[in-house]
Amino acid sequence: MAVHAHPDDESSKGAGTMARYVTEGVEVLVVTCTGGERGDILNPSFGPGPDTIEEMAALRREEMAAAAAALGVRQEWLGFVDSGLPEGDPLPPLPEGCFALVPLEDAAAPLVESVRRFRPHVITAYDPSGGYPHPDHIRSHEVAVVAFDAAGDPDRYVVDGGAAPWTPAKLYYNHGFSMGRIRAVHEAMQGAGLESPFGEWVESRAAREIPEREVTTRIEVSDFLDRRDDALRAHATQIDPDGFFFAVPRDLEIDVWPWEEYELARSRVGSTLPAEGFETDLFAGVRPGVGPGTADAA
Repeated sequence: MAVHAHPDDESSKGAGTMARYVTEGVEVLVVTCTGGERGDILNPSFGPGPDTIEEMAALRREEMAAAAAALGVRQEWLGFVDSGLPEGDPLPPLPEGCFALVPLEDAAAPLVESVRRFRPHVITAYDPSGGYPHPDHIRSHEVAVVAFDAAGDPDRYVVDGGAAPWTPAKLYYNHGFSMGRIRAVHEAMQGAGLESPFGEWVESRAAREIPEREVTTRIEVSDFLDRRDDALRAHATQIDPDGFFFAVPRDLEIDVWPWEEYELARSRVGSTLPAEGFETDLFAGVRPGVGPGTADAA
């Protein structure tokens, strides 16, 4: 189960991993917390956007369905309303009724029920920073942690007719935009005499101040980047097909950084990390024959 804040987040964070596991016969569910209603049109070639939040939500549902089909995953909505990204000094208040303002116990309730219905062994989510300080990303992290802890507890979130308790085995934080990856690809682009899309970012003060989180796990995804790219393009309101996400030649990306990275945050199956290097399977310690540092499924 991959928990994400908005439609399109699943395609830029861990999409290759999900596509890989689908081909191995693993059932994958993307849970999208909000409808992305307050997202701007970020693709300059898209044209005029919808006139209302309701129309934007409907459009982004269509895009999400196309992205899920490209990856081969199931997808469901938690049903919360996008909080938007507040801008200004001072920051304006968040809109009434948005996801980030729903009390945490209430916001986690539908995710707990989803975990109990789907019964995932592994959950991926954002780290405590949200990956970046969007209020919906931070709240998505919080509800994922609550659900990981509460879904197996029969005394929490008791609902008549609800699914039986289920205890997931592992919780990972995805590192979709790690500075290690950005710097490595940036340097490789420069070395190849190509213009890097990361130049201003690598040199910025903000980049220098971002703390690097621990990477415990690398999933090799070079054979699945085409599916990731198809999923990205499906989000036509958000992703410019001639823009940032496609500025790095795929052969260079595969040569320099053929992985998606994760941080093992919680494990109920003991330590699955090798003494050296990285864990290479999110299901290490969960399915037979998959131990620390091994990549092959049983």
